[in-house]
Amino acid sequence: VGQARREKTRALLMKSALAVFAEKGPDLPVIEDFIAAAGVARGTFYNYFSTTSELLAALTGAMSDEVLAVVDAEVLKFEDPATRICTGTRLYVGMACRYPLWGTFLARIGSRHAVRGKLLDTYLTRDVQTGVTSGRFSVPNAVVVRDIILGSIFFGIETILTEPSIENHVEEMMYVVLHGVGLSKQEARQIAFMPLPEAGPVSGPIFSALNPK
Repeated sequence: VGQARREKTRALLMKSALAVFAEKGPDLPVIEDFIAAAGVARGTFYNYFSTTSELLAALTGAMSDEVLAVVDAEVLKFEDPATRICTGTRLYVGMACRYPLWGTFLARIGSRHAVRGKLLDTYLTRDVQTGVTSGRFSVPNAVVVRDIILGSIFFGIETILTEPSIENHVEEMMYVVLHGVGLSKQEARQIAFMPLPEAGPVSGPIFSALNPK
């Protein structure tokens, strides 16, 4: 019972922190913001997190794990690294639009907090490296390709959520990326616009409390 209560309180703190970080970004919030949002005592906060940075790291890691558990299950159904990267990117951006509070959170905190050392970085690097090593991508450096795609993901999410974007925005982004790494225009467009797998809802403890669109 005590362990279940602790997990419930930790989840409450992280769910409440999501809205705070989405509004104020990664650097402005102070502990009082999270205490007020969760409706807990200061001592309760310190039972779980020492700093706001520790809370942010825990939140981004947990949400990344929850989303990628759904996305990567679909990605791994494909062998081709170009198809994997395109499918994963489209599903990830789609999740950010389906759960706009999380999408806003990602746009505010940026890739430095949301990606480095998280599953998105790990899985994307895996597939990019496969594409480079196998010769599927005619580029010498997997890190460069990874950075281009991650930049596209985060700017793309922000554009879709905050600006009138072009139709099929993420698909057009991926068409440019795939053509840039060596695929022909025809094949790049075919993969970028291929039918997308129907990914189910994210059912982890944090996302289950969010209202999808």
